[in-house]
Amino acid sequence: MLVLRSVALFVLAAVFEIGGAWLVWQGVRGDGSGGGRGWIWIGAGVIALGAYGFVATLQPEGDFGRVLAAYGGVFVAGSIAWAAVADGYRPDRWDIAGALVSLAGMALIMYGPRGH
Repeated sequence: MLVLRSVALFVLAAVFEIGGAWLVWQGVRGDGSGGGRGWIWIGAGVIALGAYGFVATLQPEGDFGRVLAAYGGVFVAGSIAWAAVADGYRPDRWDIAGALVSLAGMALIMYGPRGH
């Protein structure tokens, strides 16, 4: 049950962090058609990024370094998935392979058997 809770928190953290960064990007740069969407988008992004920082503290694992390192794998895979859904990005086989390797690394760091 702890692993399921941990995975759910990683996913929620990714939604807040990647979504927040995407909102700031849209606020500043827009969708590439000229100009950003403005301060409301930027402000919403900043709030989402702050929520990410809070959600990360809810992990059952108590070691900050381990949690943040493992989250990196979720961030990699989540960023590619977000881009595919939100921006129509088409990941190639190398993007997908890299995301899978990152998730495997996350699983080893976070859930690998330890002798303690």
